[in-house]
Amino acid sequence: MVGTLAKRALSARARQWFDGITVLVALIFIAVAWPTLHLTHAVPAAAQPFIAGFAAFPILLVRVNPALGWAVSAGSALLISLAVPHTPGNTLPFQVVHILSLFALVFAVAVRAPIQIVGVAWVATSLLMATTMAQTGDSFAEAGLGWPIAITGLVVLGLLVRWVVVSRQQLLKQEEETELERARRAILEEKARIARDLHDVVAHHMSMVVVQAQTAPYRIDGLSAEAKEEFESIGSGARSALNEIRGLLGVLRSDGQLPEHAPQPTATDVLGLLEGARRAGVPLTWTIDGNLDAVPETTGLALYRIVQESLANASRHAPGAPVWVRIASAAALNLSVANDRPLGPAHTDHVGGSGIAGMQSRAASVGGNLTAAPRPDGGFEVRAELPLTLGADAMHATLGSGI
Repeated sequence: MVGTLAKRALSARARQWFDGITVLVALIFIAVAWPTLHLTHAVPAAAQPFIAGFAAFPILLVRVNPALGWAVSAGSALLISLAVPHTPGNTLPFQVVHILSLFALVFAVAVRAPIQIVGVAWVATSLLMATTMAQTGDSFAEAGLGWPIAITGLVVLGLLVRWVVVSRQQLLKQEEETELERARRAILEEKARIARDLHDVVAHHMSMVVVQAQTAPYRIDGLSAEAKEEFESIGSGARSALNEIRGLLGVLRSDGQLPEHAPQPTATDVLGLLEGARRAGVPLTWTIDGNLDAVPETTGLALYRIVQESLANASRHAPGAPVWVRIASAAALNLSVANDRPLGPAHTDHVGGSGIAGMQSRAASVGGNLTAAPRPDGGFEVRAELPLTLGADAMHATLGSGI
C-alpha cells in the first residue's frame, strides 16, 4: 500500500509538472505567433492577438480535454486558411506555431481520446492539411500523400504510446490488488497465529481442568456429596468454556468470507431434523427415550450430524422405504437408524456428504463408536453409541480436530 500511495503522489506531481510545462509552451507560442503574424498574413493590428491566440492557446487543453483542443485548433486553422489572406511569398495557410499546436493536439487525441474520436481527428486533420497546403502550392503537399502520411505516422505513434500507458495502468492496478491481497493474507496469518496461541496456552490447560474435575471423585477417597457436586460444576463450566473457545478459534481461523456464525446444532435440535424429514416426504417414525437436554454440546453435535447423514443416505439409497430412528439416553447415548429395502430405484448421482467414514469419525471424535451394515431383510441400519461424558482421550481428540 505504501508503494501504491507513493506512485500516486508521484503521478500527481508529474501532472503538475506537465501542466506547468504546457502553460510555458503556450506562452512561448503566443510570444512567437503574435509578433510574427503580420509577416505571414495580412491582418489588422486589432485582430492579431485573437488569431495568434487561436494558434497558441488550444494547446492548454492537451491534458484536460485534447479532443476539444484539437477541434478548436483544427476549426480555427480552416477558418484562417479560408478567410485570412496571407502575405506574398508565404506558402503556409496558417502559422508554423498553429501547425505545431495542432500536431501536438492530434498526438494527445491519439493517446487519450476514445478510439472513434481518434479516427475522426486523423481523417479530418489529414484532409485539412492536404487541401489547405495544396491550395498554396506547398512543396510537401505537392507530393500527394505527404501530409496525410505524416499525420498517420503521428497517430500511430500516439496509439503506441496509448498502448504502453494502458499496459502500465493495468500493471499498477494488478500491483494494488496484489498488495491488498498480501495485506489481507498477513491479517489471516496473524489470526491463525492467535488461534494457535490460544490453543496452546488455554485449551490444553482447560482440558486438563475438565479431566481432573471429572476424575477427582474416583481418585480422591472420602469426598462429600457437596465436593463431588462442586467438581462436577467445575467440569461443566470448563467444558462450556472449551466450546466457546472452539467457536472463537473457528472464527479466527476463517478468512472472514465463509465463517459459520450460526450456533452449532445440539441434541435437542434432532427432533426438528426428524420433523423436517417427515415433512419432506420421508416415511419416518422415531422414538426418543431420555432427556436430550442433558447431552453435552459436542456429543449432541455428533448425534445431530450422524442422524442427518443417515437420513440422507436412507432417502438416497432406499427411496420410499420406511425409516425408524431410535434414540436412548441413559448411561450412554444409543442411536439406531434403520430402513427397509428400497421400494424404488436408488439415486446414484450424489457426490457429496461425509458417508459412513465421516459418521464414524464423528463418533470417534467424542469417544464413541459407530457401525453400519445391511440388514437381513435387505434394508440398512446404522448403530452408534456415544458417551455422555468426555474422557481425556476424547477431549484431546475433540480439541485436535475442532480447534
